[in-house]
Amino acid sequence: MGIEIIERADAASLAPFDMIIDVRSPSEFAEDHVPGAVNLPVLEDAERAQVGTIYVQESRFRARRIGAALIARNVARHLETALADKPGSFRPLVYCWRGGQRSNAMATILSQVGWRTGVLAGGYRTYRRHVQHRLYEGGFAGQVVLLDGGTGCGKTELLELLSQKGVQTLDLEGLAGHRGSLFGGLGRAQPSQKMFESRLLAALDGLDPTRSVVVEAESSKIGDRMVPPALWQAMAQAPRIEVSAPREARARYLVQTYREIVEDRAALEEAFRRLPVYPARKRLENWRRLADAGEYETLAEALIELHYDPAYARAATKEERPRLERVQLPDLAPAALARAADQIARKIDAGVTAGPC
Repeated sequence: MGIEIIERADAASLAPFDMIIDVRSPSEFAEDHVPGAVNLPVLEDAERAQVGTIYVQESRFRARRIGAALIARNVARHLETALADKPGSFRPLVYCWRGGQRSNAMATILSQVGWRTGVLAGGYRTYRRHVQHRLYEGGFAGQVVLLDGGTGCGKTELLELLSQKGVQTLDLEGLAGHRGSLFGGLGRAQPSQKMFESRLLAALDGLDPTRSVVVEAESSKIGDRMVPPALWQAMAQAPRIEVSAPREARARYLVQTYREIVEDRAALEEAFRRLPVYPARKRLENWRRLADAGEYETLAEALIELHYDPAYARAATKEERPRLERVQLPDLAPAALARAADQIARKIDAGVTAGPC
């Protein structure tokens, strides 16, 4: 049975396959991969390094012979485990770094089993060019509506509630592995920029371009990850819905959301160090006393007053995007958030072209 060569890496070209198999090493896969792909490496990281060293320092022939033996053993293991239950109608697509020896070795064996096997021409590099074209050279199809407001106003929870109500949403902080605030990057590792872009493109491909999509207002960077131009340009011109809540309620919300950090002195000190303007000695000592005393809500109020709100106010003075709606939350209890989500959903359903308030 012949091997089908797939020239494009767009969602439509990949959709007919039952499984997308990334045969690169685990470290290559961890940096980035086609969304939904399964890592069945034909060479593990150490094996790939071993073969490469022999290729450069000793003999190309010996490297190929040893590599072939390793690949054969690894493919056999995959056939006996991950692929053991696949039926005769199974249709896999295989790719490696550039569509060379690793993917063709796997595809040859799979096709000999009797499966209709495809290989992505150019491998991961073809996929990566597709991502770059879509996110850096193309435009954004659809209407973005920004969910704006100060830190601690429950915007992430509102996005989830809106999604449950059938409103299209895009959770950039979730895709970037960062909550966007001072504490947002602590205790969790962000994906690579490439992985973030892969996740983002997969999410964009799942959107209906004829409907509005609600996105939390962000800067051009979420932690250390940059929002690609195709989306950022749409966000920069998008109308916004502004959410606000009392400072006390926001402080309680921040403490509940980041309790594991505010109760961890090392993490809290790291958060202080991340402030754009490092606090004066007396202020820092006061914050530390509040933390020592367990007065976390008072500390959170101080951070809102002296860090978060001034930064938000400075950004607001430069804000030119029209405001579609203002949502004032009395508190951040579930009932209040549910009512706010209803209000926002009604505005989205009414159409984003309605006049600003």
